[in-house]
Amino acid sequence: MKENSPLRYPEQLIVPMREDLTLHGVIETRTPEAVDELLSSEPGTVLMVINSVCGCAAGKARPGILHSLNSPVRPDKVATVFAGADLEAVERVRELLPGVPPSSPSVAIFKAGKPVYMMHRRDIEDRSAPEISAQLTAAYQQYCTPAEPAV
Repeated sequence: MKENSPLRYPEQLIVPMREDLTLHGVIETRTPEAVDELLSSEPGTVLMVINSVCGCAAGKARPGILHSLNSPVRPDKVATVFAGADLEAVERVRELLPGVPPSSPSVAIFKAGKPVYMMHRRDIEDRSAPEISAQLTAAYQQYCTPAEPAV
């Protein structure tokens, strides 16, 4: 590791926090290449979660995000990067959010690879999981296309 390199959280510490999302089908994008591939692979919508070890991520953000995914209108894909662990991937997501200050946890919706919605940490800290879910569900209504009914 280079001198002055940012320290990463030990993987064994954050596995349960990763799994809070990945066990529910959220895609991990742990490299800049994975971020680019996911966000440029199709014209649909992607919910990108910048996950974190903080209490508001555990008690509010992750539960609110997961509950919001029960909405009949939702993003085409849901992905995550982990602040403090997937350093290069998080940096790539932040590069794709020009003018948006770093914030974790946070949630962005990308449509056709471009950011269209942002929920910052400040929007998470003072809300409950149900309030976060409701706010995300409203954003899905605005930015995501309803799924075609099964035939």
